[in-house]
Amino acid sequence: MTPRLSLQGITKRYGALVANDNVSLEVLPGEIHAVLGENGAGKSTLMKVIYGAVAPDEGQIRWNGRLVSIRTPHEARALGVAMVFQHFSLFDTLTVAENVWLGVRPSSSVASLSEQIRSVAREYGLDVDPARPVHSLSVGERQRVEIVRALLAKPELLILDEPTSVLTPQAVQKLFETLRKLASTGCSILYISHKLDEIRALCHNCTVLRGGRVTGQVDPRTETNAGLSRRMIGREPPRLSRATRGVGDVALQVRQLHLPKRDPFGVTLDGVELAVHGGEIVGIAGISGNGQPELMAALSGEDTRSPRGSIALFGVDVAGASPRVRRRAGLHFVPEERLGRGAVPSLTLAQNTLLTRTAAVGRLGLLRVSSLVSLASELIRKFRVKSKGPNAPAKSLSGGNLQKFIMGREIDAAPRLLIVSQPTWGVDVGAAAEIRGELLALRDGGAAVLVVSEELDELLEIADRLVVIAQGRLSPSIPTREATVEQLGTWMSGLWPGSVFAESVPQKGAA
Repeated sequence: MTPRLSLQGITKRYGALVANDNVSLEVLPGEIHAVLGENGAGKSTLMKVIYGAVAPDEGQIRWNGRLVSIRTPHEARALGVAMVFQHFSLFDTLTVAENVWLGVRPSSSVASLSEQIRSVAREYGLDVDPARPVHSLSVGERQRVEIVRALLAKPELLILDEPTSVLTPQAVQKLFETLRKLASTGCSILYISHKLDEIRALCHNCTVLRGGRVTGQVDPRTETNAGLSRRMIGREPPRLSRATRGVGDVALQVRQLHLPKRDPFGVTLDGVELAVHGGEIVGIAGISGNGQPELMAALSGEDTRSPRGSIALFGVDVAGASPRVRRRAGLHFVPEERLGRGAVPSLTLAQNTLLTRTAAVGRLGLLRVSSLVSLASELIRKFRVKSKGPNAPAKSLSGGNLQKFIMGREIDAAPRLLIVSQPTWGVDVGAAAEIRGELLALRDGGAAVLVVSEELDELLEIADRLVVIAQGRLSPSIPTREATVEQLGTWMSGLWPGSVFAESVPQKGAA
């Protein structure tokens, strides 16, 4: 069978850094082919070469047996290549339909395209509203838009870069059904993920990259997670250890938090009750778009509209306090959006430490540049961030390495309370284990930790207690040892005991 895509000796350099080093790869029609590697291994660069976003320095690309030169994404799409990037390419000020129209450039109008979007979204179980402005969408909702846009193009090769990083288990299974259906029609799929269970369950073949080079090709269905991990990072991820200890005083107390949505497509917080103690990790599970951004904004101080007495830090009312006041009290926060909120893309890593670490600012407001560089260098070393050094711009890092830097910046600050959204989004298994280990170490040191994540396995691994958020309401908390994936999946629909949603569902045997 003639390969759909054949790469031969692809090399891409960025100065002294060799991102791809003589990479060869073949993908057959109807094949779901995984590309596996740790953060900075060259996976995203290779996908950008295929998509025409990056020009290789050496090597050849063959498409259906024919030698081609893909110079732009437009040429890639004309061939039949579609890609969903890990960092999204959407215009915030436009609606979903307008963004999709710009991407696929159909002859039809935006209005008629909206119905196509709804049809594809229904078919694949992706909740997408064509009329919503992109700025009102959460990260998970934006990812659904990217996936729908790619599917509308009816591609011959679909490239997916971390497509399930913010999807629930039910949505992941639905996506897998979609991808298998696409593959059965002859569509080839290149699948990048750090979730080894997904690769083993979905993919027919797997190419492993390490340091920009191909180190092996295997059938993932015959491999164990440990075996794939050793091929990817040269070792198995470290095992997490949990100390048994009693909880301390209440660090964060939320009482009857009612907060109207700020825009028409937001979510109203309705009677939120939450307590986080020192020495524990509390996890918040839920489907993207159910009020997580609104709750994080209220807790971090980005939204200061919270009623007096509704939010307290260490016994002090901070409902109307700014992020700076809360940070001085010991609260540090990691948002789900890395570029633009967690870090300023054009600033260096050293300069980005100033977003939340002000020790290098003198009494007269003068910066001690050497202190900034020293702090960034230590974070790079301690959290094993692959970069060109403290003066590298944030946008030059891979998504996983930037996540490690941002997480390291806040963990290293020794917070009394750490609130983090999607802590291991897009990082490899080794780095994910290290980040989770650092969160557990904070907890064991007496800090309070609140983790918002759409990866249930992550929450079940590190959290002491779990709550679920659905349509702006929080479920009762449940000890993690008593929770099951099935139960949490049901609660994500708002159907926990005593909820207003559960009361509206007819019971079996009811008239």
